[in-house]
Amino acid sequence: MIDTFFTFIHSMGFYHLTVGNLIMWAIAFALMYLAITKGYEPLLLIPIGFGVFIVNLPLTNLMADHNILHIFYHYGLEWELIPPIIFLGLGAMTDFGPVIANPKTLLLGAAAQFGVYIAFFFALGLGFTIPEACSIGIIGGADGPTTIFTTVALAPHLLGATAVAAYSYMALVPVIQPPIIKMMTTKKERLIRMKQLRPVSKRQKMIFPLITCGLVCLFVPASAALMAMFMLGNFFRESGVVERLSGTAQNELMNIVTIFLGIAVGGTMSADAFLTPKALMVFAMGLVAFSFSTIGGLLLAKLMNVFSKEKINPMIGAAGVSAVPMAARVVQKMGAAEDPRNFLLMHAMGPNVAGVIGTVVAAGIFLTMGGQ
Repeated sequence: MIDTFFTFIHSMGFYHLTVGNLIMWAIAFALMYLAITKGYEPLLLIPIGFGVFIVNLPLTNLMADHNILHIFYHYGLEWELIPPIIFLGLGAMTDFGPVIANPKTLLLGAAAQFGVYIAFFFALGLGFTIPEACSIGIIGGADGPTTIFTTVALAPHLLGATAVAAYSYMALVPVIQPPIIKMMTTKKERLIRMKQLRPVSKRQKMIFPLITCGLVCLFVPASAALMAMFMLGNFFRESGVVERLSGTAQNELMNIVTIFLGIAVGGTMSADAFLTPKALMVFAMGLVAFSFSTIGGLLLAKLMNVFSKEKINPMIGAAGVSAVPMAARVVQKMGAAEDPRNFLLMHAMGPNVAGVIGTVVAAGIFLTMGGQ
């Protein structure tokens, strides 16, 4: 009878709880708290946070073969299915009008990848392997699906750390970027007003995704899975004849894969996998990457003003990170704080969506370097 009692006790999860489990629960609750009370990326932080919580319930084995979280992870992430589908939805939501109207913003989107390469070399210096350094560097693009796509291919053991870092820093854009922008710009620069963007024709909007997809995929073939789906979604939107497909990509399909993505990522964050020096270093270097990406966009914008007659507000360079549309909204808010009549949102959306393209290109380069 006593043996049966102790066997029952040992079969309970309570008996096997560790300090690591409790720490991960605290992290899970913190992510969900930020999502609910602060509105930081709730569509992703809530499923990620809940995934972290349940994978750290002892003896549940939710990430074991053929169990629910493992199925989401294996078929959705290991098979590289979910990130391209998310890019299909993102493309259907994206308006490339600001980029087409002001092509110079493509350069700002490229400059905002500065932190990606800084973090890459920094990680190599700290002893990470090339595939691991690539997975860490791509965090600087502030693009969650691209970070996940790259990490699963190159360093899947770092997925939890890189994914949470990417989405956390995306969510914290309104906290991280303003001090950097103020440090790197003068009040006079922040007061610069920009001319209204020219109208962009429907034909131009349809041609843009075709040309961009072709050029990027020819130059960096490893980026094709993400870039092709991104531009397909945008072509759905701009063609004007497949509203049902565009609507499905933006809404139902996007919502479904977001749930699977969040739970699968959270499922990789068990205490023994996440609470390691390497994973914690990844999280710290993600902040370095994101900060330098912001700085890169700002510096190029200031440099462009040296040679350009029509000045641009350098703050829009900070929107070159691909945290769409949060980074553009930060620029708009800061511009309005300096001058309530200064409307920078559409100008900032140019480098913002260009940053998505830049991050995908960087990911393709890293995937090639990593031998994929």
